[in-house]
Amino acid sequence: MYGCEAWTISKQTQKKLEATEMWFLRRMLRISWTAKKTNDTVLEEAHTTRLLISKIRKRQATFFGHVMRREKLENLVTTGMLEGKRSRGKQREKLIEGLEDWLKARKSLEAIEATKDRKKWRTMIANAVKQGT
Repeated sequence: MYGCEAWTISKQTQKKLEATEMWFLRRMLRISWTAKKTNDTVLEEAHTTRLLISKIRKRQATFFGHVMRREKLENLVTTGMLEGKRSRGKQREKLIEGLEDWLKARKSLEAIEATKDRKKWRTMIANAVKQGT
């Protein structure tokens, strides 16, 4: 998870991370791959929920808040507000778009404004972690 603050997590990447996490749980609980147990029963046995994606999103949100409060070059790069032409083809997902979905913010501007007040930003992150992904 080193450097996960800068990842952009697409739906395909999220599915792969969840599958890897489930594989880890099955290995730790010594559940054979031939045993017909659903993922829900494995999660119940482990007394856990899906932790990997929510931990990554939390780290991304704290890093994003740090970058937005500094208001330097990293701020411009993260928000994607640079001059020039856009590249051809489908545009890549930005970090702020993924956080916007996770935090359930109506607009990216709302998330950016929330980073100015640390207390408000931390409560937004805590609420998103409680709700899960």
